[in-house]
Amino acid sequence: MSETRVEALYGALKRMAVDFRIRPGERINEVALARELDASRTPLREALNRLVAEQLIEFQPGKGFFCRKLEPDSIFELYELREIVEVAAVRRACVRASEEEIAALKGDLHANGLSHIGKTVREVTVFDEAFHLGIARLSGNGELVRELENINERIRYIRWIDMSSRVATTKGEHRKIMDAIEARDGELAASVMRQHISKRMDQVTASVREGYSNIYMPGGDELFDRPLAVGEN
Repeated sequence: MSETRVEALYGALKRMAVDFRIRPGERINEVALARELDASRTPLREALNRLVAEQLIEFQPGKGFFCRKLEPDSIFELYELREIVEVAAVRRACVRASEEEIAALKGDLHANGLSHIGKTVREVTVFDEAFHLGIARLSGNGELVRELENINERIRYIRWIDMSSRVATTKGEHRKIMDAIEARDGELAASVMRQHISKRMDQVTASVREGYSNIYMPGGDELFDRPLAVGEN
């Protein structure tokens, strides 16, 4: 079995799971999926099992593989976990990061992460995730980075929905976080980060409801590929 083939299938399936091209809670038809991806059963199974380990797909004994559900309680818990991870990361970054590392993160933020005009929601979210992962790396703790990467994948669809409505606010908060890191003010950085990430249950529920509308609406995912215009926030 070719490891390259498994990696290719894993990448394709992960995109389908993150984008909810396989609908929430839907049973995965392995025969149809193998035909669609021109794959044999063994490497397909290996790729699916890797996604089960990452909690992007669920396996039910005797029933098979299912796309993860999109549930407010689960998303809310992931946002709570994200807050814990990122607040811890930014505190440590303020203490552990070198001046050169902080300058590099700031340079990348200003070069790629502050302007949203003309970018799509997907593109803006890529830069958003890169900024937050950059802070996690400055913490010097690889486990924090890996945990955040997994959380990002599991909430990315909701992030797209949120980003489409609050991109300008997000960029302003990024500036404040960056300023606090430069000043090595861990308390301020943690406070701004917590405010930036924290979500109430009613906000999560509204985002999940909108997510379902997009998933089941023909062409709903195309909204994330529409360039953002001046005045969108």
